Amino acid sequence: MVVGMAQTQPDDGQQPEGLDYAKTGVSTEQADAGLNRLTENIKETWDDRVLLELGHFANVIDIGGQGVAFCTDGVGSKAMVAQMLDRYDTIGIDCVAMNVNDLICVGATPISMVDYIAVETADPRMLEEISIGLTKGAKQAGISISGGEIAQLPGMIHGSREAHGFDLVGAAVGHVDLSKILVGRDIQAGDVIIGVASNGIHSNGLTLARHVFFERSGFGIDDKIDGLEQTLGEELLKPTHIYVRESLEILEAVPGVKGLVHITSDGFLNLTRMQPERRIGYVIEELPHIPAIFELIQKLGSITDEEMFHVYNMGVGFCYIAEEASSDAILEILAANGRDASRIGTVKDIESNTVRIEQKSLVGEGKTFRKMTA
Repeated sequence: MVVGMAQTQPDDGQQPEGLDYAKTGVSTEQADAGLNRLTENIKETWDDRVLLELGHFANVIDIGGQGVAFCTDGVGSKAMVAQMLDRYDTIGIDCVAMNVNDLICVGATPISMVDYIAVETADPRMLEEISIGLTKGAKQAGISISGGEIAQLPGMIHGSREAHGFDLVGAAVGHVDLSKILVGRDIQAGDVIIGVASNGIHSNGLTLARHVFFERSGFGIDDKIDGLEQTLGEELLKPTHIYVRESLEILEAVPGVKGLVHITSDGFLNLTRMQPERRIGYVIEELPHIPAIFELIQKLGSITDEEMFHVYNMGVGFCYIAEEASSDAILEILAANGRDASRIGTVKDIESNTVRIEQKSLVGEGKTFRKMTA
C-alpha cells in the first residue's frame, strides 16, 4: 500500500511527545554502567599479551610476535524486521559486516568468522536463508565462515513472527603486524576526516525505528511511504555495507592514514574511540546528505537532533582520518570501489575528545550530544 504522511498526525492536532531510545526500552546509560561492572571482573584475566584497552572496535593479542585481532557483534533487533518480512537472505550480511568492519579499524586483515544462531524453532528455510546472507557477506569481506552453533531455545527466544524468533551473532578474527596496529595515536590537528556513505540504518537503532513506524505511526511492513524508493520493510532491511576491500587497499597503498572508524551506535561519537596522544577534537564541517529514512524517523518520532546523531549513522557508515596530503588518494580508491565518499571534517586543537557537527550546532562528548551555546 502506498501511503503518505497525513495518517501520522494526531486527531487533536497536538504535537506528540518526543521519543528517544530510552523510551523504547533501550538505555545506553544503564548498558554503560553494566559494562563497567562487567569489565572490572574480566580484566582480571588479562596478561601482557592483551595489547589494547577496552573501548576500541577490536582487541589484539600478541601470539609470539604476531598480532591476532578479534571482535564479536550481532544484528540486534534488525532480526525482527527480517521476521516481519519473512525474509532472511540478507541478515547474514549484516552479521558479517558488523564484525569485519570493526576488525579493520585496528588495521587488521579479517580472516574468518564463526556464527551463533539462537532460534525459537529450527525452521529449515529460515536457517538456509540466513546461511545465504552469511555466505554473501563472507565473500564480500574475503573471509571464511569456519564454524558456528545453532541453539534451539523456545523458552527464551521469541520474535515478531510465530515460531521464527532468532538472534544472530558472530565472532571474527584477523591478523595484523604488531607494528601496524591502528588506534589513532598519531592523529593531530590539521588531519582530515573522510566519510563514506551508508545505505541507510545499517544495523543500529532498529528498536527506535520500529517503534516510530509501526507502533506510533501505524505503518505496515509493506507500506510504501512518500520519500522512500522502496517499501518500508525493504528500506529497514537493507544490508550493512562492508568496507573491507577498499580499506585494506587504502592501508596498503596510501601513507598517512591514521585512523579508521566504523560509524555504528553512538554515531559520529565513534570518532572519540580513537586514542590520540595529542589533545584534539573532531569537527564535522560538511555533513553529507542525510537519507530520507532518518528524516522520516526524526519527524514521525519528534526526535531531537541530539538523539538522532547519538543513535544513527545519519548517512555516514565509515570514516578515515588521515593527513590532508593523503585525502585525494583515499577518495580515488573509494570511488574506484564504487563508494560515495567526501571530505566531511577536520581534526582541530579544541576540547579534547569531542565531536562538533557545525551544521546542526551540536557538540558531543562521552555518550551524548548537546546543542552548542552561543
